[in-house]
Amino acid sequence: MERYLHQSLKYIMIMAGSVAYAAGISLFLDPNSLAPGGVTGISIILNRFTPVSVGTWSFLINVPVMIIGLWKLGRKMMISTVLAVIFSSVWMNIFRQLPAVTEDKIPAAIIGGICVAAGIGLVFKAGGTTGGIDVIIRCIRKKNPFVKTGTLFLISDMSVIILSAIVFKNLEVGAYAGISAFVCSAVLDFILYGRDEAKLLFIISDKEELIVKRILSEIDVGVTELSGKGAYTGKKRRIIMCVMKKHRMPKVSSIVSEIDDRAFMIISSAGEIYGEGYKSYHNII
Repeated sequence: MERYLHQSLKYIMIMAGSVAYAAGISLFLDPNSLAPGGVTGISIILNRFTPVSVGTWSFLINVPVMIIGLWKLGRKMMISTVLAVIFSSVWMNIFRQLPAVTEDKIPAAIIGGICVAAGIGLVFKAGGTTGGIDVIIRCIRKKNPFVKTGTLFLISDMSVIILSAIVFKNLEVGAYAGISAFVCSAVLDFILYGRDEAKLLFIISDKEELIVKRILSEIDVGVTELSGKGAYTGKKRRIIMCVMKKHRMPKVSSIVSEIDDRAFMIISSAGEIYGEGYKSYHNII
């Protein structure tokens, strides 16, 4: 019963996230010709040259992306993404029948960015993605783990934003789209990771060697292995300890769940960290 409740909650979150995402696009960004990046931004641009709706374009572009994702990332990871893409595309087409909430580009960019971020956040928390660039980046990172995720997102978003400014022949539109992308990024960061600057992890698993190998090869963080012993079983085991900036947490959680879904993982906030990659000791007051 608990498993079914968990699955039901997961699908409710995907539906709610898809609705929020679609509302941000169809009620705020699209009516004001703001293309904030990614597949949705491309869909908004294509819609201006064809009778095909933004929601339909988003779905059509995502079809080959989802096929690649199923091939490269596996069925388990992609089921939630497929549902999110279908739901969001349908709701975009539904919301486009309604008038724009505002024709003022500043509140449209800000509120639209917030709605999109809230939607993506809910879908991410349910274990999926909204498709498009995120799936492509995951595939690239799987083959080339040294490539920075943030860099890939920045390049893709800026490319679409610059393209929108050229296509619409309006630098102001491009600037407002950039504002929306920035707001979306900041809000999504807050939803997924909170205010804390870093996270401290302790991972206890019978498959610690595989977990350590994946973390070291796919994420740019250091790992320390501690020696421990179960008080009840008396069994000796190694405990994985690592500190990382908050934006890397979803990837670590994904790695641990893929390798050992019975692993014991403790996550706590690390308010201040000093050393390489973090604060300098000269900043200690």
